[in-house]
Amino acid sequence: MTKKKKIDVLLHKFVPQHLLLTKEETQKLLEQYSIGVTDLPQIFEKDPVAIAIGAKEGDIIKIIRDSETTVKSVEYYRYVKKEKA
Repeated sequence: MTKKKKIDVLLHKFVPQHLLLTKEETQKLLEQYSIGVTDLPQIFEKDPVAIAIGAKEGDIIKIIRDSETTVKSVEYYRYVKKEKA
């Protein structure tokens, strides 16, 4: 039996920074844009990055991507949900 090698996906050069928002940060984000969590794009709880940062259903992930335009970086948000079986 071969032992599977664990890889830290967060260290890959093509994976942008992912951060879990606190409940306060989530509330502020939703109020700022007058939206609900389900209005955000989704990411599954079993996504390798979600697993790596400990994201659970209902959490919001902030993704910070480097940009080569007039801004240094761009922020994206994802709502964590369970994948249907």
